[in-house]
Amino acid sequence: MIRIVIAEDQRMLLGALGSLLDLEEDMEVIGKAQDGEQAIELVRLLRPDVCIMDIEMPGKSGLEAAEQLKADDCKVIILTTFARSGYFERAMRAGVSGYLLKDSPSDELAHTIRSVLAGRCIYAAELVDEAYGGDNENPLTAREKEVMELIADGKNTREIATELFLTTGTIRNYISIILDKLNVSNRVEAIKRFNEKGWFK
Repeated sequence: MIRIVIAEDQRMLLGALGSLLDLEEDMEVIGKAQDGEQAIELVRLLRPDVCIMDIEMPGKSGLEAAEQLKADDCKVIILTTFARSGYFERAMRAGVSGYLLKDSPSDELAHTIRSVLAGRCIYAAELVDEAYGGDNENPLTAREKEVMELIADGKNTREIATELFLTTGTIRNYISIILDKLNVSNRVEAIKRFNEKGWFK
């Protein structure tokens, strides 16, 4: 029997997924989590064979949970609405065994679970095409990435300048270059774009 933990913050979908997988003769849902932190706790407590993980959940995201579970003896399959190459690449680095989109046919999930336990990796074809199409390279230099990380930490121009031992004018120049390279008009959009691409460490 394949023992499964599901992590999904939408309760209706969590229940539906559980019911769907319990219909499979060789599968049993042994735990349900509504955020990444609960998922980690359940995996380490129940020792399932597979954890089906959503990405965007309150508190700890599915990707953060997958990164923490990398060393555990549990296969992680991401099941998400988000076809973002940055998320996909981060999932690859976390060692996930599968990455499916929620609009995939329902029987594809059961097939993926069995395939993953047989030692294969299953990823949505459109994500593989996008991720390796060469359009997801981080355009920022090492210093610009440093500035971007500090922007995301909520620091203002003066605080960033102090931390990096640079003038406020230099930091303003860096921010202008960052916005231009990311093709956004303000810091909030820059953080959103950087996050969507999976470029934050």
